[in-house]
Amino acid sequence: MSLPNSPSPYSRNPKQRPITPPQLHHATFMTMDVDAMVSWYELVCGLQPVYYAEHAAWLTNDEANHRIALLRLPGTKPPVDKPHTAGLHHTAFEYATFDQWIDNYARLRDEGILPAVCLHHGMTMSLYYTDPDGNGVEIQVDAWGDWIISKEWMWASQEFAEDQLGPQFDPEKLLEARNRGDDFQTIQKDTYNGKYTPAEQKRDVTLPDVWPARLEAQPELSNGVPGPDAEGVLDPTFD
Repeated sequence: MSLPNSPSPYSRNPKQRPITPPQLHHATFMTMDVDAMVSWYELVCGLQPVYYAEHAAWLTNDEANHRIALLRLPGTKPPVDKPHTAGLHHTAFEYATFDQWIDNYARLRDEGILPAVCLHHGMTMSLYYTDPDGNGVEIQVDAWGDWIISKEWMWASQEFAEDQLGPQFDPEKLLEARNRGDDFQTIQKDTYNGKYTPAEQKRDVTLPDVWPARLEAQPELSNGVPGPDAEGVLDPTFD
């Protein structure tokens, strides 16, 4: 067995990574409408506020004290061309089972909330939504039902090396397949093989920009969140 020619990075920095790595805990968003964001994330992801104020909220849907934080800070302005701006693209939430995932799709559909893009990435089946501020939110289920298997597939498969997005799919067709008795692995493999592609596939899978229509409806938002000295505005505190 041949040995690598270059020295190990640990020979230069024996502690280049923490022995106990931290876990991702939460994401924080600047927003212009805390109430709309709280309502949306509760409906879509089951996140409820642990602390909720006019200018801030901290939400969770598990044992953590918060998973999403929302801040409405003075001077916050609408983004420009958000889908094509560098920064956070989306947060993601995962269901443990396909039935939970597809039932949640149907629940949101009945509330008038539909995914902007639906992709089978190979390791996950993913529905991409946009929140009221235009941030992407992925609702996914592991395509293999096991992180060890899906991680190995992602690392080793030629399919993922050639195409990291994967095929688009119509979630209504997946719902119909489940309701007629097809099992999860049959559905996910058929989906990846293109059986459930939508009638009209999106040429551009960029998430939509909600801000032009929002600013047209509320032109005053272009002025940004007023500061604490503005008339009728309370000084926000986050302690």
